[in-house]
Amino acid sequence: MTATMVKEASPPAPVHPDGARGRRLRRRGRVVALLFVFPALLLLGALVVYPVLFSVGRSLFDATGNEFVGGENYAEMFRDPTTLTAVRNTAIWVVVAPTLLTGLGLILAVLVEKVRWATAFKLLLFMPMAVSFLAAGIIFRLAYDEDPDKGVLNAAVVSVHDTFRGSSSYPTARARDGEGLTKDADGSYVTGADVSPGGSAAALGLVGIAPKDLPGDAAPASGAAPGKAGADEVRGVVYLDFTPGGGGEPGVVDRGESGLPGVTVEAVRDGDTVARTTTADDGSFRFTGLQGGAYALKLPASNFAAPYDGISWLGPALVTPAIIGAYLWIWTGFAMVLIGAGLAALPRDALEAARMDGANEWQIFRRITVPLLAPVLTVVFVTLVINVMKVFDLVYIIAPGPVQEDATVLATQMWLVSFGGGNNQGLGSALGVLLLLLVVPAMVFNVRRFRRSER
Repeated sequence: MTATMVKEASPPAPVHPDGARGRRLRRRGRVVALLFVFPALLLLGALVVYPVLFSVGRSLFDATGNEFVGGENYAEMFRDPTTLTAVRNTAIWVVVAPTLLTGLGLILAVLVEKVRWATAFKLLLFMPMAVSFLAAGIIFRLAYDEDPDKGVLNAAVVSVHDTFRGSSSYPTARARDGEGLTKDADGSYVTGADVSPGGSAAALGLVGIAPKDLPGDAAPASGAAPGKAGADEVRGVVYLDFTPGGGGEPGVVDRGESGLPGVTVEAVRDGDTVARTTTADDGSFRFTGLQGGAYALKLPASNFAAPYDGISWLGPALVTPAIIGAYLWIWTGFAMVLIGAGLAALPRDALEAARMDGANEWQIFRRITVPLLAPVLTVVFVTLVINVMKVFDLVYIIAPGPVQEDATVLATQMWLVSFGGGNNQGLGSALGVLLLLLVVPAMVFNVRRFRRSER
């Protein structure tokens, strides 16, 4: 009786909607969700899925697109020397650029914490990210120009070089044929007739120098080395054998002709240099203390050496490192900011505990900071790997035409083969598929890292 009363007093079971109505509600929810997602799916299919499928299909046809060739385009990729160069350069980019950027970003992120104006410093380093690759390419194409009057890097290199070694003032100078000076194989000039101490002054005339290119301290040579030399002395003058306005006699120091200051002159006997001097403002020179006998006078090749023009940054040997340098300028701020954000999230108690235990800053950096930042460093590195595989603008703009093949990467080679004169979109599509296959593993790795970090 009591059990029956308790059972009758229990609350009624909740009423659930019937199964058909629940299914309708769930179906309606899925339809509404699909309607919201449909525009994004449409764009994804039009801008990503369709181009990928079309490129895969196009890579199986020849240049005309009419004849099916199967895997011939893929085989041709690895027979073409230019494509192999592109693969090699892409590998260099993938190894060098992300490694340097990650290392620079880590070092700068750690150092910025010690800087008083950290925000301004970060802003300054991040500013190149606001510059388009096209503009950055033009900037660095000018900076790498081999002409020191245009390229800022070579201007700096030439200035440093000339500070320590100097340069010739007469790179275009030469001797008149048959006027007493003969040219050696090394570019120097030697007197054809020997001179002796106590003899007449030797006149060494040069041409090929524009009057406007003469040094400012150059003086007239007509009064240089007057009179007869002493018994142990050899005198002479080096001058510009050209009379402004015309006239004058070749091989003779005429009135109005200028001396050439700063020219090195050597006295040579039996093939050995026994004395060396430099001409004065009027081009005169003098050797004293010479023993009797015959000597030859020599103007060394260093007097006529071409000026140092700097480094060929965009030559075949350095073009790829030069472009990577431009890429570092743009992306270092990106790496620094991301790594700096990870550094700000590190537990400070671990760092302070290490300092209290006597660890120095290098030990803390190597054994605590870097291991704790490993996930962030990995994400930055892989993101940069994906980015450098697709680099195109900088390579295409900075590398001059003659060295374009030496600097080419897969992205530029794909464009050149398809649209830049090759007109073989079958081979270009095959290169695009290869590039996609190389990028996909890095993208998958990055996505998994993000998902694990969210969990």
